[in-house]
Amino acid sequence: MKRFTTIFFLLFFSALLLGTNVSFGQNSSSRYGPNDTLLVPIYVYNGDTLPMRTLEMVWITAKMPAGMRKRLEEWTKLRNAVYVTYPYARKAGAIMNDMNAKMARMTSESDKKTYIKSREKELKKEFADPLENLSVYQGKILMKLINRQTGNNCYDIIKEYKGGFTARFWQTVAFFFGTSLKQPYDATGDDQQIEAIVKEIERMYRG
Repeated sequence: MKRFTTIFFLLFFSALLLGTNVSFGQNSSSRYGPNDTLLVPIYVYNGDTLPMRTLEMVWITAKMPAGMRKRLEEWTKLRNAVYVTYPYARKAGAIMNDMNAKMARMTSESDKKTYIKSREKELKKEFADPLENLSVYQGKILMKLINRQTGNNCYDIIKEYKGGFTARFWQTVAFFFGTSLKQPYDATGDDQQIEAIVKEIERMYRG
C-alpha cells in the first residue's frame, strides 16, 4: 500500500506540475462546467486509473571510463590502419598471385629470376612512394593483410623471391622495429577485428 501511495502522488503531482488538469469525476455541485475537463492518457495500476504523461526524451551522459576509452582508441587506430593499408594489400596480393601462377609454368631458375626482376620494377613503381609514408604500426597491419591476400607471410614471400639471406636481413630489421615478417593471420582468432573491418570495407565498395 505504501508503494502504491508513493507512485500515485508522484504521478499526480507530475501531472499538476506539467500543467495538466486531471478530472476524476463530476457531480452536480461542481463549479466547473463539462467543457473545463481535459482528457489525458491514463495508466491502470492494480485496477486503479492514474493520469499519465509522456515526458520528452532526455540524454544522460557520463564520462567514459579510462579502460573503455583506451579500447576505443585502440580500435580506432586499428580501423584507420586497415582502411589505409588494405588497398595496397589487395594490389600486392593480386600481383604476387599472378606472378606465382606464371612462375609455376617456368622450369628454368634463370627464367624465374629474370621474370622476378622485371616485375620488381613494377612493384617499386606501384608501392615505393606510398609505403614510405606508413607508420611502423600500419606496416605491421599491412603485412598481416598481405598474408590474408596471398596465404603466405612476408618472410616466406621475400625468401621465395629474393632468397633466404635477404629474408633473414629484413626479418632482423623488422625485429628492431618491434614486429616480425612471420606474422600469421587468423581471421577467427587474434585477427577477428581486422577481418571485421575488412568485411566492412568490402561491403562498402560492393554497395
